[in-house]
Amino acid sequence: MIQVNGGVTDHLPVTDRGLLYGDGVWETIGVRQGRPQLLEWHLERLQTGLSALGIASLDWDAFREEISVACAGEKRAILKLIVTRGVGQRGYSPPTLLPPTRILQVTPWPEYPAAYTATGIRLTLCETRLAQQPRLAGFKHLNRLEQVLARAEFGSEFQEGLVRDYHGNVIEGTMSNLFIIRTDGTVATPELSQCGITGIMRRYIAQTLEKFSIECHIQPLALKDVEQAQAIFMTNSLIGVWPVHEFSGNLYNIPLLVRELQAEILLLP
Repeated sequence: MIQVNGGVTDHLPVTDRGLLYGDGVWETIGVRQGRPQLLEWHLERLQTGLSALGIASLDWDAFREEISVACAGEKRAILKLIVTRGVGQRGYSPPTLLPPTRILQVTPWPEYPAAYTATGIRLTLCETRLAQQPRLAGFKHLNRLEQVLARAEFGSEFQEGLVRDYHGNVIEGTMSNLFIIRTDGTVATPELSQCGITGIMRRYIAQTLEKFSIECHIQPLALKDVEQAQAIFMTNSLIGVWPVHEFSGNLYNIPLLVRELQAEILLLP
């Protein structure tokens, strides 16, 4: 099911700035029993992106109603929200007072192999680097070519790729956020003020760790920090928590903490 501006259609004008320039933002949300999970956090990040790009805000009550109708009756599905600056004339200059384009898409839940959650994934290091642009860091804007290039580097023998910036800092996976568990039991995840996406599941995991009274450090991480970790896991709103069992020739165990985090995610409404 695809809705564009509240209508059931899969058509978008070729003059929409989301298509022409990637001028917009998006969110991917898990749906269970007709209810989008952590919806308010997703909408908060969506608004962060709209504000950063200077795109007109939405009628949030009406948007929530569209979301509710789109997800009704869906036992398990994916909701994708896209908001572009709207239809505009030729040229980069952002037109003023354009009504944003709203796109809602509901698709079936992906059937990832159960082994990715149970026994872990193989993680590879990508050569593609992320450029630093703090004005675009944190939220999901529509320009994803860096991720496309990084994902094209590896096939089915690996389930995810690790991406760095041009200073060598480890940032994230091609579709996920990174956490490491150090030998002292503390947890760390990369600092993302210059590039990368501050994932909603990343936020939920950090909050859950705080509830567990486990220290979670948000800080720059080098490749050696990842390689020397006791354990590694990747997160996003669809995969939940995938432990890593192999990276850069090293094998990693899956500690009890990862299982506890996976169990917490299952409790999300």
